[in-house]
Amino acid sequence: MRLADSKVGAASRRGGAGPSDHKAVTINGRTVMVPIHTAASFESPYRSLAPDADGSSIIERDGVTVGRISFPNQPRFYALQTFDGIPYSKIAVLHSKDVLATTVLQTCIRYQSRTKTCQFCAIGQSLAAGRTIAHKSPEQLAEVARAAVLLDGVKHMVMTTGTPNATDRGAAVLCESAFAVKAAVDLPIQAQCEPPDSDRWFERMKASGIDTLGMHIEAVTPAIRERIMPGKASVPLERYMAAFEAAVPVFGWGQVSTYILAGLGDTREALLEMCSQLIARGVYPFVVPFVPISGTPMEDHPTPSPLFMHEVLYPLSRMLKAAGMSSGTAKAGCGKCGACSALSSYEKA
Repeated sequence: MRLADSKVGAASRRGGAGPSDHKAVTINGRTVMVPIHTAASFESPYRSLAPDADGSSIIERDGVTVGRISFPNQPRFYALQTFDGIPYSKIAVLHSKDVLATTVLQTCIRYQSRTKTCQFCAIGQSLAAGRTIAHKSPEQLAEVARAAVLLDGVKHMVMTTGTPNATDRGAAVLCESAFAVKAAVDLPIQAQCEPPDSDRWFERMKASGIDTLGMHIEAVTPAIRERIMPGKASVPLERYMAAFEAAVPVFGWGQVSTYILAGLGDTREALLEMCSQLIARGVYPFVVPFVPISGTPMEDHPTPSPLFMHEVLYPLSRMLKAAGMSSGTAKAGCGKCGACSALSSYEKA
């Protein structure tokens, strides 16, 4: 959507790892992440007017009022900085209304070459713009997490990371980060990385205080994976499946998840078949509509239609219900937050 006042509510997020170019918006009591910095957003028929005194705004479609929205407030922990002068917002950010998110390592071996990088990723953009730092230390993360809980009532935390190597693939730095946060504050944590080279890392990650694990396949068709994320596709889907089977007994049924971007080219049938395989292994498939990020090779790639998403999310929600799995049972993470997909709404419908 387009905003009459882009500064209203919590600051939007541009660039970085994972979903970006969004702003948190509350619609009928539900907070979702809505793209506002993408090319499609600039041409959106939806436009929010300047906020009223109570902070809510009228939203129009092609000039016709269709409802009211509001925006989560700017978190109070954003006003603080570390002893060495680094703003807390460069270490972790508020996602949705009550989730703390951080990219522990803002660099990635996949991002160093356009022949290897994931074509939709902007992990280096926010670093180049000075909106974050390359490596958040365990001490910094613990300090910010404690403040976010005390000042803003944050409920859980997501730690992702660029891939630093071809061995543990980030598991080690996530372990030391989670251990420090849990020593400072009782906050459920989801860690996200590529499958490490050894399944022994899952026990170590659990012991460090990580509650749920995300290992994201993004696309489900091998040919699409190789074309869109040539570096990451060097870790085959077979390794992901083996890692899922090893991780679920450690973290629990529905406490391991994977991010799937609908709209990259995978068919509805391919998406649902992969989701069926994942659910059978106890993995929660968090299916999200692809949103292009400005400045990436895929910035002009179209988003999936609402009909396509409905034809995926409706049967997927029934599959999850039959398996006794839902976003509501997750202890932490993207699936529990649900702000980037309508999947949890389908589960409740």
